[in-house]
Amino acid sequence: MNTIIQNILVFIAIGFALIFLIKKFIWKKPASKKSCGGDDGCGCH
Repeated sequence: MNTIIQNILVFIAIGFALIFLIKKFIWKKPASKKSCGGDDGCGCH
């Protein structure tokens, strides 16, 4: 019974780690088009 619970917890931990790595390195959000390089009135200059 203990080994079943340990295996389930290990697989859950591996799943969270893989999801984190995929979101961090593979699935990137597109860059925001509101950069402060132009005269868009963002007030940072």
